[in-house]
Amino acid sequence: MRKLILATVLTFGGALPAMADDIIKIPTDKSVAEALNALEAAVGNAGATVFARVDHAAGAEKIGTPIPANQVLIFGNPKLGTPAMQIDPRAGLFLPLKVQAYEDADGQVWLAYEDPKETMDELDEVENSPIIEKMRGALSKLTAAAAG
Repeated sequence: MRKLILATVLTFGGALPAMADDIIKIPTDKSVAEALNALEAAVGNAGATVFARVDHAAGAEKIGTPIPANQVLIFGNPKLGTPAMQIDPRAGLFLPLKVQAYEDADGQVWLAYEDPKETMDELDEVENSPIIEKMRGALSKLTAAAAG
């Protein structure tokens, strides 16, 4: 029994830091709303489409369980998403892209997103295609513009 528990802890315990590394975080001095407003403007200026803005804190407030400011912007550009889905239609499971702006327990606001290379790591042909680097570059530029 001890061997089973040890094997489980080693297997899953080792996976946690790797999963945390898949999330790219950029600090900002802006509020959550200001950061997402700036991101939304940058997305529009880049020719992409904003599909939704989700305010998790507003949802939590509705059930009487307040959380710090926390919003997600969902957006995409067919120039990036379509080539990925041409390689493997399952790439559509991971698109459109999402960026979260949230305030941590110390009051620091962060922009966060999952690295597309890691998100699509089960889709070998997509993960290793040039389109992933384009997605990574776009997310990096957009979040840097929003954080600044």
